[in-house]
Amino acid sequence: MITGLKPKHQRLILVLIALIALIGAGLLAASALRNQASYFYVPTQMAEKPPAPGQAVRLGGMVQEGSLQTLADGVTTTFVVGDGEATVPVRFAGILPDLFVEGSGVVAEGRLDAGGTFVADNLLAKHDENYVPRELQEMTEHQKNQVVAETEIGA
Repeated sequence: MITGLKPKHQRLILVLIALIALIGAGLLAASALRNQASYFYVPTQMAEKPPAPGQAVRLGGMVQEGSLQTLADGVTTTFVVGDGEATVPVRFAGILPDLFVEGSGVVAEGRLDAGGTFVADNLLAKHDENYVPRELQEMTEHQKNQVVAETEIGA
């Protein structure tokens, strides 16, 4: 320990050092979270005040009818997301979610490139309150109720 100081002063110095370390760790964590924050935009906001190219953001809106196209590589998909006032072209390379269709809601996570196209890394498809899984679509109402009841009992 520190020699020549009373134990009371030694404890005070250790408490101050620990306090400084905690404050430093908190500031470092806050800085890291601020850099990783992903802001949410709708097409109108993105058209009015676009984020910096390369900044990680989320884009939410509706997939425009007739805009869904698969490129020649078979993996890359382009489509347009709109909110009724503005639209943003989107490019995504990967497997599309099952619920992803034209006219449905989508949240795309990615970045805006220098050309104004949103390059998505991840797509989250949204559905309305009338959604029914494919497995249940052709069942009768009684069969659906049985499946739901069995699922609740097993949970």
